[in-house]
Amino acid sequence: MIVVAKIGTSSITDEDGTINEDAVAAFCREVAAVRAEGHAIVAVTSGAIAAGLPALNLGGDQRPRDAETLQAVSAVGQSRLMRVYDRTFAELGLITGQVLLAQLDFGVRQQYLHARTTIRRLLELGVIPVVNENDAIADDEIRFGDNDRLAALVAHLIDADLLVLLTDAPGLLTADPRLDPSASLIEEIVEIDHTLEALAGGAGTTRGSGGMASKIAAAKIAAWSGLRAVIAGASREGVVRAAINQEPGIGTVVQPRDKRLAARKLWIAFAVAARGIVTVDDGARVALTERNRSLLPAGVIKVEGRFVADDAVELAGPDGKVFAKGLVRASADVLGRVAGHNTADLPDGVPHEVVHRDDLVVLPS
Repeated sequence: MIVVAKIGTSSITDEDGTINEDAVAAFCREVAAVRAEGHAIVAVTSGAIAAGLPALNLGGDQRPRDAETLQAVSAVGQSRLMRVYDRTFAELGLITGQVLLAQLDFGVRQQYLHARTTIRRLLELGVIPVVNENDAIADDEIRFGDNDRLAALVAHLIDADLLVLLTDAPGLLTADPRLDPSASLIEEIVEIDHTLEALAGGAGTTRGSGGMASKIAAAKIAAWSGLRAVIAGASREGVVRAAINQEPGIGTVVQPRDKRLAARKLWIAFAVAARGIVTVDDGARVALTERNRSLLPAGVIKVEGRFVADDAVELAGPDGKVFAKGLVRASADVLGRVAGHNTADLPDGVPHEVVHRDDLVVLPS
């Protein structure tokens, strides 16, 4: 089995942001135990920014908010974080390989394939890949991203069988236990809907960026990739092995969907950042969602954002709700000029299809 196990910042650092080496060691032992049973496993870790703050005396009230400083802090913290992983895994007889990924590695198809090849080769060599966001150069990840989504994309990238998201909670609960003492664990999710997403709430601790909401979003990506996801407590001994063995009560298990997206369409849906929104009329929405048609300029009502040909865009209906995503064949300027035009009336050189059906993904509702 191929497993991707992710642990968050709050699970491996103290309150002041200092790396908790005992917590890292516990996670490494989990990974080593799974590896000893013959499974291939990738470790995804957060913590570079949090680890760099104390080294620069920028913790607590001094924590910076601007992207430039956070990028510099992550460069300081990443080496400290990796040093702990290297030493700890070496004590367990294992070799690590650092893999730093940014949005570009998922947004550009060739980079995406290179990343897949590298991680798969590391696994073939018996190495434990230790993956983190390349925060030092990827400001979008620092402001908007989280390693839960990264872990789900990595799991899809290497065709993993299981995604394990380790957190401070035992899994998704029916309510916030700080407000409702009767809150209980939701042990299984067959389909992630808006109710569950609302239940997950917002961000987690000040040291982390994700919270339960990002874990549910990551599990949703995993489900559409055709793999099982488990959200479980990082402090539970033997948690990764238990997730592999499908032990009851291990955490919140999100089951894979019966119908999975093809690799390229999953890449479009979740790995490529959308650069704009194209609003279409009801006729076009029906043609796209029910008839597997391509989007033509005649169905376009409005164009928002600044994008060029081959960028990803979201498609919304007249009600403003996004229902699909695709790779657009014309820039925002060109599309804005020909929106609503019939094919016969298009100027020379303008593509007849705004988004081809092969480059279109109807998103999970």
